[in-house]
Amino acid sequence: AASKPEHRGHFTRFDRLTWRHQACEAPIGFGYSGNEMTTQELHLEDPYRAMVDGTEITIGGQTKGPLTGRRFVVKDLFDVAGIPTRAGSPDWNRQRPHPACHAAAVEILLDAGAKLIGKPITDEISLGILGENVFDGTPQNPACPGRVPGGSSAGSAAAVAGHYCDFALGSDTGGSVRVPASFCGIYGIRPTHGRVPVGGMLPQAPSSDTAGWFAREASMLGAVGSVLLEETIPDTLPQTLLIARDAFAFADESVQIALQPLIDRLGTLFRDVKEIDMALDGLVSCCLLYTSPSPR
Repeated sequence: AASKPEHRGHFTRFDRLTWRHQACEAPIGFGYSGNEMTTQELHLEDPYRAMVDGTEITIGGQTKGPLTGRRFVVKDLFDVAGIPTRAGSPDWNRQRPHPACHAAAVEILLDAGAKLIGKPITDEISLGILGENVFDGTPQNPACPGRVPGGSSAGSAAAVAGHYCDFALGSDTGGSVRVPASFCGIYGIRPTHGRVPVGGMLPQAPSSDTAGWFAREASMLGAVGSVLLEETIPDTLPQTLLIARDAFAFADESVQIALQPLIDRLGTLFRDVKEIDMALDGLVSCCLLYTSPSPR
């Protein structure tokens, strides 16, 4: 049987919780018999202040899997069984029960053998792009001290860049993985909408929400993608690089000039390089379509 939680200030310590594989449709509680889940205090150093100040988590994954031996953290928008999902706000979970099961993406990664070691900070309700949070604090940017880490998956990016873990789970609706990845100098990907299950993740805009991830190395990014996307990593690169001409036209001239050498280097890896327009009717008209008020 699981022990009762012992409260210590902002921390809650569970010596044994055994509910990792309980079906989400069936509410659970202490005493469920399954794989062991434990938490411990001060198990993770946090020099970049990336982690949520609260329950610290250690959940072991399967003993044999493609990600066995790898450690990860999950943005505080994803449910972890028995741990409050705060979404960067002290008020969000006060009237909500603790999750009864893990978010779908978290469960997939645990089943692949990865070890969950904590929840990092997000912008409040993930509504931000800089990574600033007046309640939890703003994570430091390991790649550029004194600069913001980018958001809203700020702590996830800082934890990876700061070598807390091998990879991290974040969410991306309007840039919340891509922006902090670029700010912190690591890899980050927003997958095609609907490719990674978002069950158990706090929704923002369901037609745009995605679960993405971060890694320091491209090989690690690919290994996590192989698990989450259920696809084998291809042995060869694509043969054609498509450059979105109309998207680059939105950038300031100084940005275009700064990016051009990188685009040229990237182009050497491909047989063909083509410029295309992503929006046949023009990006400006598409943006106006989504930003204009609806007629009454």
